[in-house]
Amino acid sequence: MSTPQIYVDADACPVKDEALRVAERHGLVLTFVSNGGIRPSRDPMVRVVVVPQGADAADDWIVEQAQPNDIVLTADIPLAGRALARGSHVLGFTGKPFTQASIGMALAMRELNQHLRETGESKGYNASFRPADRSAFLSALDTLVVKAKVAARSETTGR
Repeated sequence: MSTPQIYVDADACPVKDEALRVAERHGLVLTFVSNGGIRPSRDPMVRVVVVPQGADAADDWIVEQAQPNDIVLTADIPLAGRALARGSHVLGFTGKPFTQASIGMALAMRELNQHLRETGESKGYNASFRPADRSAFLSALDTLVVKAKVAARSETTGR
């Protein structure tokens, strides 16, 4: 059985501590991927990967590493789509899962909002991160880890 791993798009991640707590509780390897600014960890279950500066360097690294039933944590909708295509589970920082059923609409809304910002019809403010988002994330990640572990186990055993 291949144990799921957790990959974090860490540059603007507000839930690093929560991801670490869930990974520790479930005994999973957690990998923070960023362009820099994250301290290395002494914990052998926590990896910190610093990628070269570049628009999608962290995204590209995550997609190259992620396997089916791994978990990718990101707010980046295109990265979410690419990770889903690899068979990974994807969760946003507010606890909202990205799924095959929801990613098409999420990508379309992203493009629409980008167009509205470019034409000046929208200021493009993002909602602020709230304590309720942190709580929702913790619960959703815990649930997703259990789901990923069960899926990985059933793929190995055929049940």
